[in-house]
Amino acid sequence: MSNERTPLINSGVCCLAGTAVACGGESDATPESGQGSPSKDPRKLNTFFGVMVPTILSMFSIILFLRTGFVVGHAGLLQGLLMLIVAYTIIALTILSICAISTNGAIQGGGAYYMISRSLGPEFGGSIGLMFFLAKVCACGEYVLGLVEAILDVFGSDPESPVSGGIRALPQGYWYTVLYSSVVLLLCLLVCLVGAHIYSRTAFVILLVVTVSLLSIFISSVAVKPRDFVITHKGAGNQTVHYNASYTGYNATTLRHNLGSGYSLDYSTNSVMSFATVFAVMFTSCTGIMAGANMSGELRTPSVSIPKGTIVAVFYTFTVYVLLFILVSATCDRTLLIQDYGFLQKISIWSPFITIGIYCASLSAAMCAMIGASRILHALALDDLFGRFYSYISAFFLVHKLFFSETLVFFAGLPLAPAAVTSSSGNPWVAVLYTWGLAQCVVFAGQLNSIASLVTVFYLLAYAAVDLACLALEWASAPNFRPTFQLFSWHTCLLGIVSCLVMMFVINPVYSSGSIVLLLLLLLFLHFRSPTSSWGYISQALIFHQVRKYLLMLDVRKDHVKFWRPQVLLMVANPRSSCQLILFVNQLKKGGLFVLGHVQLGDLDSLPADPVQQQYNFWLSLVDKLGVKAFVDLTLSPSVRQGTQHLLRITGLGGMKPNTLVLGFYDSCTPEDFFLQDTAFCDSSLGRTNEGEYNFGVDLPSLQAHFPPVRHVESPRWLSPEEYVGIISDALKMSKNVCLARYFFQLEGEGKDSKVDGSERTLDVWPLNLLQPGSRDYEDVCSLFLLQMACVLNMSSKWRNARMRIFLNVETESSDQGWVVNEETFRELLKKLRIRASIKIVPWDSVVQHHSQEDVEPTRALSEDFLSAVNCMLMEHSSQAAVRFLYLPRPPAHHSQAQQYLAQMEAVTNNLGPTLLIHGVTPVTYTDL
Repeated sequence: MSNERTPLINSGVCCLAGTAVACGGESDATPESGQGSPSKDPRKLNTFFGVMVPTILSMFSIILFLRTGFVVGHAGLLQGLLMLIVAYTIIALTILSICAISTNGAIQGGGAYYMISRSLGPEFGGSIGLMFFLAKVCACGEYVLGLVEAILDVFGSDPESPVSGGIRALPQGYWYTVLYSSVVLLLCLLVCLVGAHIYSRTAFVILLVVTVSLLSIFISSVAVKPRDFVITHKGAGNQTVHYNASYTGYNATTLRHNLGSGYSLDYSTNSVMSFATVFAVMFTSCTGIMAGANMSGELRTPSVSIPKGTIVAVFYTFTVYVLLFILVSATCDRTLLIQDYGFLQKISIWSPFITIGIYCASLSAAMCAMIGASRILHALALDDLFGRFYSYISAFFLVHKLFFSETLVFFAGLPLAPAAVTSSSGNPWVAVLYTWGLAQCVVFAGQLNSIASLVTVFYLLAYAAVDLACLALEWASAPNFRPTFQLFSWHTCLLGIVSCLVMMFVINPVYSSGSIVLLLLLLLFLHFRSPTSSWGYISQALIFHQVRKYLLMLDVRKDHVKFWRPQVLLMVANPRSSCQLILFVNQLKKGGLFVLGHVQLGDLDSLPADPVQQQYNFWLSLVDKLGVKAFVDLTLSPSVRQGTQHLLRITGLGGMKPNTLVLGFYDSCTPEDFFLQDTAFCDSSLGRTNEGEYNFGVDLPSLQAHFPPVRHVESPRWLSPEEYVGIISDALKMSKNVCLARYFFQLEGEGKDSKVDGSERTLDVWPLNLLQPGSRDYEDVCSLFLLQMACVLNMSSKWRNARMRIFLNVETESSDQGWVVNEETFRELLKKLRIRASIKIVPWDSVVQHHSQEDVEPTRALSEDFLSAVNCMLMEHSSQAAVRFLYLPRPPAHHSQAQQYLAQMEAVTNNLGPTLLIHGVTPVTYTDL
């Protein structure tokens, strides 16, 4: 067959609305770039240069040289190591999830965002991707502020600077700090505009410099003799405060004094530190574990490089931090650690080693964060999840307690679409500019410690999302989730999520709550926007898994009448003439199963392929358009009757199978075209569609074109009267209740946008078999089913306030006055059944007199006078009703009487308006608890 050699689906191809974008393979170019395809493959980096180097540098960053003493001084060695273990436990659990996801398929540009979005779908992917982008932007600003702090320690003109040497030519102050930070950011921008390849080569040199600086620290701890220092700071009232501090070398007494915690005032923010605030600063050293993953678009083999490089880098940095914590706690007293962030320069054998190391580590971390953030923003723009969504929501946390400036307003007003533009070499330079602009807003914070909590909360939320992605894939048990990395389980994922959320609220409950609220807002925005996605939805896999489990638990042997609800199969020939009936049955189902059935006439033996499979999307789009909660089941059959039998037998699953068949009435009326009346369908025909609406390949014009025009009077009928009546008989033989619906094209107010509440509507119920006057049993199964269906409709949203009337036909002139007793009995029955309705007594002696005793014979046709009299009686009492419920007699056993049967039903309901003829075979009422 022609489709047996279909190529494998490439997960990197995203067919976007209005733009065909190839997200994977050998190019990051887009049509917006105007440059065509890049001439060279941007995937050049191996595991060492592409993952290990940027990850190590990002995890060292400013914490290694500028905040190690801060952590050990305030928290002590024991709590400092505890913080380190907690932080690395969290990131270790996240790394296991990253490794599992990254080894489960091809990874394109976008790193963590790509992994989350392709795993969880567009809603989670887009929202978490934007949050992770914000985290990277904040981290970039934080690293720049740390670098400026180190520069001013050496070159600042403040005479009270704790560093005694250097060329003090740079004035200090808040605005000068912002100015210097802006210059450093501009330098990072220039490097990032050149491209990630230049940075990767520069990063290796920076790693060598940082390694030399680290070695100098360990050598200095042995080579440098004990020293005493006097440290000065500006205290309260602008007074100068002096602190005596000392470097003791390796000393047991110093180590013992530094074991416990000693939280005190932080001289940079003038606030008292605590476990949470110190942990927030320390955790920024753990925010670089995705630096390699964010370079996925430049890696040769990301599924191999990301797990291997990240694990090695994390193990290396953890070892370095543990050794450095022990070193400073054993050689420096607490005052030196707390009052001088740059103390490592004082105790070094040659202070420029440390100075150069600080500058290189901070600058590389800032550039890595800028490149990583720009790649995430570029991937978001390529996927077009937000459309022309303006980033003022994204900038919310950036301005919180920072600085409100015209620069921020300018960048907040830029749409995301231009961020997809790339250079000829594939560098997303517009996304880099966006990132630089937002990072420029962050530096207005002025102090590193003031934004550390925000950065940490953002990262913890992103890490929790990665763990959630892996957990969802594991719980969904999808056969295609087969990662080559196996050292994970749902336990590690769940533990990672809980750890991240707990530490978020320990660090800062306000920021944590705000970030989660922002995440939920983004989720809602993407959910209602319904962005285009060909990635698959993890929610669908999880729903399937749960539904299958609960369907197995839904045991039909445990069914009970008091929990009965209608489960409807509505047979639809052409939706153009049946939309009002579809909307009505949607109200009638009362939370039960609702299936739209359709029979395509044909024989599969004579066809090259099954034509039914191609029609499902059109029918499902119709369901979406009408806003009904219905399934669709189509079948191919030589006849409508045989196809209906198939659907009655096989539709549904387990305990969810139809118990009621609804058919449109078989008459000679010319059906109306609902598509020409509904404004939504009319608007769509003029080309007005909702922007960003994903229609699964079915636009509204093609939906209209798919369904044929309505039948004309001269058009041939696909269904004969004998076959129609045969369908009714088949359903009753299969113990299915049957409803025949007539004139429902006249019913109004059933649309999803309708505000009708039923207060002006009336439901009329005629529980007696009007074609057999001798039958006075109001409590048989069929009559009670009739009452139950009317009651169910009265409980739905659009019929809740409708008035229900029940008509009891009596022969008042008869010598038998038992109808009085029957009336009281019926009132008691309604009370037991909790049915609120008014009872109307209808004398019908004048009708019965047209019914002869010979008419009781089932094979004998009823007189036209009798049928006309019944119709007149119904018209007299129920002409103003919105819907009428009538007793449907059992169809004749012989097919030769089918036309006679239909003629009788047509005569009785002629010109009545919306009418439901019902024959019930299922006991549905229950009076006990």
